Amino acid sequence: MPDLIPLEPIEYLVIGHLAHDLTPDGPRLGGTAAYAALTARALGLRAGILTAFGPETSLALLDGIPVAATQSARSTTFENIQTADGRRQILHHRASPLDLNLLPEAWRRTPILHLGPIAQEVVSVLPPGISPALLGLTPQGWLRGWDVQGNVSPCEWPEAEEAVRQAGAVVISLEDVGGDEEQVEVLAHACRVLAVTEAAAGCRLYWNGDLRRFRAPKVREIDPTGSGDIFAAAFFIRLYTTRDPWEAARFANQVAAISVSRPGLEGIPTPEEAQASLVEVF
Repeated sequence: MPDLIPLEPIEYLVIGHLAHDLTPDGPRLGGTAAYAALTARALGLRAGILTAFGPETSLALLDGIPVAATQSARSTTFENIQTADGRRQILHHRASPLDLNLLPEAWRRTPILHLGPIAQEVVSVLPPGISPALLGLTPQGWLRGWDVQGNVSPCEWPEAEEAVRQAGAVVISLEDVGGDEEQVEVLAHACRVLAVTEAAAGCRLYWNGDLRRFRAPKVREIDPTGSGDIFAAAFFIRLYTTRDPWEAARFANQVAAISVSRPGLEGIPTPEEAQASLVEVF
């Protein structure tokens, strides 16, 4: 596994493919790994990424974030098409799978480890020897299947119960489960902490048998792409810092609302916006 820049201990590790997103304005960098790592950096943490991507993908926007990458002929490539029935997603290419046993030694005890798959590229249960203080999961990549034409649709996640029991917190969206409330309830009973994002409506949080809903600030939406990943990173970081899931949800709601007002990775909050969001929470 070649290291693109020297690897030193970090505070926030996100594992998952970087995406080569096809948009009407041309290809752009995407994927949970990019959005979460950049958010963690904006919140003042040393972030790193374990991933795979192809030569067509530039890492210029990740300048300064250490990346450990496996070689891949192509990047995971998605195209989102808006239709009268909602978003249609197509997977054109899938990068090489990720082997957690090859995780660099310096990163095996990172305080926050975020498993953020986008196309079933990594196992959902950590192997022995990897022991973060907080394991956060965003399972969208395990809940996503595709046919031979690449048409994406929700699918079963056989390891779900074992995976979420190992995790400190899980963040999903209603879209991830195709709006299946029964599946949400199953996950909620298995999780220590489960946050469910509901787009402009905000989020709901399950913890200790309790359920609370948090409204999102009203903003003019330009592009919701990546807002769930930004929410998740903010949520995991604030949860690790405070051990208070309710406060973490309020903070993540504020940060995610900022993100939808700008396109793509421009939605990553600035350090100043992140600090202002903390003030809003209190």
